Amino acid sequence: MRTILKNSRARLFVSVAVASTILLTLAGCGAPEPAAGSKGEVNIYSARHYDADEQLYDLFEKNTGIAINRIEMKGDLLLERLKAEGTQSPADVILLVDAGNFWRAETAGLFQSVQSAKLDATVPANMQGPKKDWFGFAKRARVIAYDPVRVKADQVATYAQLAEPAMKGKVCVRPSSNVYNLSLMSSFIADWGVPKAEAWAKGVVANFARPPEGADTDQLKAIAEGKCAVAIVNHYYAVRLQRSEDPVEKAIAAKIALSFPDQAGAGTHVNISGGALAAHAPNKANAVAFLEFLASPEAQKIFAKANDEFPILPSAMDDNSELKALAGFKEAQTPMAALGTNQPEAQKVFDRAGWK
Repeated sequence: MRTILKNSRARLFVSVAVASTILLTLAGCGAPEPAAGSKGEVNIYSARHYDADEQLYDLFEKNTGIAINRIEMKGDLLLERLKAEGTQSPADVILLVDAGNFWRAETAGLFQSVQSAKLDATVPANMQGPKKDWFGFAKRARVIAYDPVRVKADQVATYAQLAEPAMKGKVCVRPSSNVYNLSLMSSFIADWGVPKAEAWAKGVVANFARPPEGADTDQLKAIAEGKCAVAIVNHYYAVRLQRSEDPVEKAIAAKIALSFPDQAGAGTHVNISGGALAAHAPNKANAVAFLEFLASPEAQKIFAKANDEFPILPSAMDDNSELKALAGFKEAQTPMAALGTNQPEAQKVFDRAGWK
């Protein structure tokens, strides 16, 4: 068998060690032969874990005739796999979430620059890598979810208020090692400086309702269950519950309100989901075609409707009324690069503050 990656309709999860051994062994056999009548293939390494991506892959194959092979892994495992494969890697496109992960991959030399008039015209400059080696195709806001019965909207109008004594015993949040929280802290370091950012972290720790645990959806459930009154989450987790057909999930959403913090100040922290051209891509032209596809109106509608992410094309939200209702907020303008470069210091700040 010469197939390196499974077809796009079947996810493949393997350990870094096993995967690297298989790929290095197969490397001498050459790349898999494209099916007769196809226009070649593209190998996608994805850290995205959303079912909505199936729609993206299917549509690209239908529109172009290019076959997609893919692997999905958590971001840290995916990056380690790419490092282990080195120049023998069959990866063409790397899909990641959070600017912090893009910085890690960029620093490791896993990307190469892309020259594309389509991407330059569609992707905002602040959502492109400094060397045009990665591109953001969707945005996610780090918001404050709260119980409107126990907390008033004006008590959660800013991130700073989460550290105030009034929030004692009310805050739920996931662990500090999560890249979403590291990027949020990185933005505070860039905007406030380390002393103020650390004082904020210590204040939030003092207000924990419980030790950090779980993912964003777990924080929303905790609010609905009365275990806490406020939480820091990415917006789409709440929208997903709101749009769910599951009555249990809709009941959770009904007990939660969202605050987009700092609208009178710097704006709400926004991060990205996007893609890059792999450093040793064997199918470069097809890879660039896939990246350009992700910026197309058709793909942008899938980001918005199927995964509740804010698209880079505002018109793509027309089919998602719940998401569209949240749009138009003031976004923080912290450079995406800072969300990555400040991550080592961000973890140190969390550690000193006792945020596990």
